[in-house]
Amino acid sequence: MGVDAAPAIAGALLIDKPSGPTSHDVVAVVRRMLKTSRAGHTGTLDPLATGLLVILVGQATRVAQFLAADEKEYVADIRFGVSTPTYDATSLAEAVRYPIADNRYPMDVELETVLDRFRGSFLQMPPPFSAKKIASVPAYEKARKNQPVDLKPVPVTVRELEVLHASDIGHRSSDVDRGSLLRVRVAASAGFYVRSLAHDVGEALGCGGHLEALRRTRVGRFRVEQGLTLDRVETEAAAALIPLNALLGDMPAVTLTAEGARRAAHGNPLAAHHAEKGDSPLFLAGKGDSPLFRLLDGGGTLRAVAERRADGLLHPLVVLG
Repeated sequence: MGVDAAPAIAGALLIDKPSGPTSHDVVAVVRRMLKTSRAGHTGTLDPLATGLLVILVGQATRVAQFLAADEKEYVADIRFGVSTPTYDATSLAEAVRYPIADNRYPMDVELETVLDRFRGSFLQMPPPFSAKKIASVPAYEKARKNQPVDLKPVPVTVRELEVLHASDIGHRSSDVDRGSLLRVRVAASAGFYVRSLAHDVGEALGCGGHLEALRRTRVGRFRVEQGLTLDRVETEAAAALIPLNALLGDMPAVTLTAEGARRAAHGNPLAAHHAEKGDSPLFLAGKGDSPLFRLLDGGGTLRAVAERRADGLLHPLVVLG
């Protein structure tokens, strides 16, 4: 009871999530199709949103911490003239609409000036309807009860914010219920809320705004074009599973001697002589861009993820079998 039918399955699945199901719903589908209880994702997508969801399966769930900080890229539709409590289209029944007569829809030059405020690093306030915790309680639980939501701004970085399309920008919309539409491509750090971007840009322009549609196109080095749709999971998931070693392919790898592999398996620190000769220079302080390393055995199997510390040794953080 409770034991996976296929315990050897480990890796990541790239899923192209449709609009509607929650990220948890998608994880449940993968668990059922692969007959495993061990599965999770590396970053939530709201039910409204579509696009890339990275699902970790089996032992891959243990390396989630090394993937959660990956940069993410989105294509977002921002609708001006209408603001909502949730900052997206799920609460349009409670929306505040800005009349055409106010003539507050943005001009091209004004729009670009405002967007520039949201490029680079800055503090962003999470949406009140979010999973951010307030005294261990998710903010959305308080917001749903109309209780005060005392959130704090968090540091985020927007590396790219590009306008892809703009309609009715620079003149009044002919439809008060729709307003003008802005489509942007955003590449941002983990923890960035595109809903907050939509709301904040609308506030800055004085015309209100909300997120009408969102598609996540990239997580780290993985793109949505590589993802499976849910109807393909049952027949193609096993073949599409990304192995652990490839999943962490951005990390430099060190191949260990037999003795080094034994030490890694027990979580013991590793010195240069525990690596195969060609890899031993990686142990030297100051070499390489990352303090994290994949530790491989002689057969190329990932055995652990380790951190290089000030003592010049590699200290295993997660041991994998």
